[in-house]
Amino acid sequence: MKRGLLIGGLFFLLVAVFGWNPLYQGPNPSNAVTAGYSDLETGVRRLPNGIYEVTALTRMPRVKAHMIEWWIKDFLQTTEHYKWWHPTAHVWMDWENKTPGEIIGASHLVHEYIGTDLQELRIQFVPPREVIGDVPIGPGTFVLCARPGPLKEELYLGKMCHVVRDTEWGAEMRSRFWLGHIAARDGNEVKFSLVGLIGNTAIVRYFSITEQNAVDLMTHAIEEMGYLSDLLPDLYERETEFTPNNLDRE
Repeated sequence: MKRGLLIGGLFFLLVAVFGWNPLYQGPNPSNAVTAGYSDLETGVRRLPNGIYEVTALTRMPRVKAHMIEWWIKDFLQTTEHYKWWHPTAHVWMDWENKTPGEIIGASHLVHEYIGTDLQELRIQFVPPREVIGDVPIGPGTFVLCARPGPLKEELYLGKMCHVVRDTEWGAEMRSRFWLGHIAARDGNEVKFSLVGLIGNTAIVRYFSITEQNAVDLMTHAIEEMGYLSDLLPDLYERETEFTPNNLDRE
């Protein structure tokens, strides 16, 4: 009897920490940059380790990957610009550690509605290899990866990546979010902490991240990238020497 209880307790502990499949390695994030399409281009799903994967595919006629790169690295500077991106959900923005023409190491400080809740977030942009690994990124592709967290706490709550790839008619963006990668931070660096140790257990992820959280984020991504797809071609034409009718940059 005691042996059975011990085995049952150990099994429960294993599941609580690692999820119902302790050997699960998770989806390969590098699939976001591969050709073709995955089995879930738009949707949400709970992974066996408790993480919620959120995906959204946005088709962007007359847009090219270098236009998205220009938008985030060079143009996006004010709250007014930010509200163009989503007029009803985006409230305020600023930058931290931002250098013109660069994005790695910068943090986008934002107030935005995701669902019905106003979120105050710090989105720190990191080298793509920190999220998708050392995979080749071909021409006509722009990859933007980040670690989001609360604006007023030194904490990361997930990982995210936007992959924009050129098509014959424009471009398409594959957005990926993995909610539940918890880590304390010191500036831009991850540090070991009890919060990170406990926060990355499956049981904490199951209770702290709901399906509604994931659906709200997916909806927000679909909406804001739809707005960006509509505004960017004409904006890019006005602000640069390139036009939507000449989509391929020399």
